[in-house]
Amino acid sequence: MAKILVIEDEAAIRRVLVKILSEESSNYEVFEAEDGLAGIEKIKTEDYDLVLCDIKMPKMDGVEVLEAIKKIKPETPIVMISGHGDLDTAVNTMRLGAFDYISKPPDLNRLLNTVRNALDRKELVVENKMLKKKVSKNYEMIGESQAISDIKNIIDKVAATDARVLITGPNGTGKELVAHWIHQKGERSKGPMIEVNCAAIPGELIESELFGHVKGAFTSANKDRAGKFEAANGGTIFLDEIGDMSLSAQAKVLRALQENKIQRVGSDKDIKVDVRVVAATNKDLKKEIAENNFREDLYHRLAVILIKVPALNDRRDDIPLLVEYFAKKISGEQGSPVKKFSSKAIKQLQQYDWTGNIRELRNVIERLIILGGNEVSEEDVKLFAAK
Repeated sequence: MAKILVIEDEAAIRRVLVKILSEESSNYEVFEAEDGLAGIEKIKTEDYDLVLCDIKMPKMDGVEVLEAIKKIKPETPIVMISGHGDLDTAVNTMRLGAFDYISKPPDLNRLLNTVRNALDRKELVVENKMLKKKVSKNYEMIGESQAISDIKNIIDKVAATDARVLITGPNGTGKELVAHWIHQKGERSKGPMIEVNCAAIPGELIESELFGHVKGAFTSANKDRAGKFEAANGGTIFLDEIGDMSLSAQAKVLRALQENKIQRVGSDKDIKVDVRVVAATNKDLKKEIAENNFREDLYHRLAVILIKVPALNDRRDDIPLLVEYFAKKISGEQGSPVKKFSSKAIKQLQQYDWTGNIRELRNVIERLIILGGNEVSEEDVKLFAAK
């Protein structure tokens, strides 16, 4: 049921609009307000799918109403109703965010087509917003423990911002999942997400990898090459294992964060970049700072928001959900029926010391699916998953 609000001070025209819309479709629920102030009060307390608003009204004119609605409910489409002398103002309201305008007296076909188009647009905006909030199944974060719930709540708050995030936690806990959630649930999901494993790149190549290089900058630099920061422009760069980055590269990352500029290796030309930085590490960076292995100023730049991902041993209540998730996922990848795990098998898994965290649990589940019985039993776990 589409909820439509008609804001019109002339009672006769208001009644006509309400009658036309109510008779047009049983899916339209039409409400009315006699002036702009009354309309704003209704909008503050109710969600409407469409607002029809007169331009010339006492107390508060239509332009003021339009501007107020755009602040209160920015996604609500607004169609302005204009008298003959209001056409210039009506056109101006389009620049202020009105969906369209119709003239008085309203042409029936024009009115109904405009209403249908505006409602279709609202539905599309809502659908797109919902899709943006969904995270790819490849990066689902499984768990209902308090620690995981807290992380999801933090992500929901920071995803819509450009605040830099530092994710900490042991290897195998899913720090990269947190990074992907932050990217995919935010406005930058339209842009690229570029991942850099700082520990996997030799120290002498990390600067070239991050910032690019120009031809001749070093022996094997046969042509100009853009780096990861440029590739991530408009999106997010995920610096995984940033605790392993060289001090010289750290200095350049710091400059990129401070000035939104980078320089390719071998060049003195500044390149503007618009990048959100999310970093992760399994190291204690405070300790690394004390040992002069990590820049304190960079740490404070990165750790605007700090998210600590718990070890699996600290969230054992999530193991049943993780077992079910991995069993379905692995069976699907292998094209085999989903194997069940007995309650005793799951309890046995909950007792182990998961030093390798979720990554280790996934490997054990795959092993049990391949080697265990039709239903994975406690004995299967003891035989094939023993530490």
